[in-house]
Amino acid sequence: MDSNNIEQLLEKYWNCETSLEEEQQLHIFFRDGSIPDSMKDAAELFRFFEIEKNKSLKENFETTVTKELRQRQGGKIISMVSFANIARIAAGILVVVVATYFVRQEVRKAYPQEAQDTYTDPQMAFEETKKALLMISNSFGKAKKEAGKMKMFNDAEKKIQTKQSPEKARI
Repeated sequence: MDSNNIEQLLEKYWNCETSLEEEQQLHIFFRDGSIPDSMKDAAELFRFFEIEKNKSLKENFETTVTKELRQRQGGKIISMVSFANIARIAAGILVVVVATYFVRQEVRKAYPQEAQDTYTDPQMAFEETKKALLMISNSFGKAKKEAGKMKMFNDAEKKIQTKQSPEKARI
């Protein structure tokens, strides 16, 4: 193959426009023939590709790498994906705990504390309770009188309605 044709193929190769057959021609040229000085760098690259293509992994490669990793990390292999998931869950729990704390503080502010005993002497507490119940009883008595007045108004309204009902029937 002439060097002009190889230079054109190399130009296409650098532009990623070569086909597999054209790349194979380049590999053969740089493996076998005499190479001009202008193409020495490309020849080294293609030789590197050939050397790397012929390399293979040892049979116990995977077990050797895994064993080495376990020794370096103390026997644990932790992936970043699981760490990210754990961090998300921890952040969610933290938000719930903090929100619960603040809601609880607001509820405590809104409602007063439970009633506490104000009297140490039981007799004095009994007297105060009697006064409070007497006051409530008086209020119920007044309410009963007012309800009686309302009953009187309701009875009067019913009488008026019954007297008007026969008159409406005649019309």
